[in-house]
Amino acid sequence: MLELVKKHAPITGEQLAEYMGVSRPTLRSDLSLLVMLNLLDAKPKVGYFLGEAYRSTDDTAARQRFDNIKVHEIQGVPVNIPETLSVQDAVITLFTENANTLLIVNENKNLAGIVTPKDLLKITLGNPGAGAIPVSMVMTRFPNIVTLVPEESVSDAIRKMMLHQVDCLPVIIPGEGGPEISGWVSKSNIIRLMSDIATAAELGD
Repeated sequence: MLELVKKHAPITGEQLAEYMGVSRPTLRSDLSLLVMLNLLDAKPKVGYFLGEAYRSTDDTAARQRFDNIKVHEIQGVPVNIPETLSVQDAVITLFTENANTLLIVNENKNLAGIVTPKDLLKITLGNPGAGAIPVSMVMTRFPNIVTLVPEESVSDAIRKMMLHQVDCLPVIIPGEGGPEISGWVSKSNIIRLMSDIATAAELGD
């Protein structure tokens, strides 16, 4: 996104969404965070352009950091639920854990699938008995899931998020019995890293 702004600034949110092949609302939270971090600036009726925090960094050095930093260095702790959990309990978990994605594990604690609020909304609309359905009935099953392994780079994670238009990616360790969950990487992890890099550059690190 920052590369698009750098190339086309000033650029509107609608234009960014068109370049990225997504809807404007999809980008709203990301743009707000980038503006808060001073990586982007925005002017009403003009558009977005690079912020002071981004301009103070060396672009090549920043890209090299994204290539050199591995996924396992920034990954967070995912919210896992068993595949036998009901849809109703999955919805409750989303709210109590303030999560936007749930990883589903089987009885061996291996990754079985993934479920999003959109998945749960689809099954519950107009279906009063949906709350009792096991979450395994609505999840996207592994291996039909975009994943990362710990040694992939942050650049790899960014490319996969952009290509598949997802907010987070499970980090797995492949195994004969199934993939073991190592963690996950979200857009928040990426933005936090960008902020740390910008801050380090401002301090002369």
